[in-house]
Amino acid sequence: MTNTRHGLSIGIERSGNHFFLFLKAKGKLTHADYETITPMIDSALGAVKQPKVNVLIDGTELEGWELRAAWDDLKLGLKHGNEFEKIAIFGNKHWQEIIAKVGSWFISGEVKYFDDAATALSWLND
Repeated sequence: MTNTRHGLSIGIERSGNHFFLFLKAKGKLTHADYETITPMIDSALGAVKQPKVNVLIDGTELEGWELRAAWDDLKLGLKHGNEFEKIAIFGNKHWQEIIAKVGSWFISGEVKYFDDAATALSWLND
């Protein structure tokens, strides 16, 4: 029996007046992963007075979502979509670029896909 690793890790930091949220996705995400991470994101964004957040998502180890987890991801985007200024997704799979384009329909800020973290971070800092 193999034990596959999956989940989301989160980092939150400020740089001057900018508030950054960093997410690293691993494996195939589950509903349980979102039950854990959603309250953390809610709390982090709730503490910001004027939340206009830039997000950096590392999808290089993301394999996808279970159906219920995909629904959780959509609900999270709809709940906080107006709080995001820019979302940079970097990964290594073509379907991630498509997901970034679809995600931009539900977010008020800009969403872009990148092949590397350095370019994604540079775009967030512009």
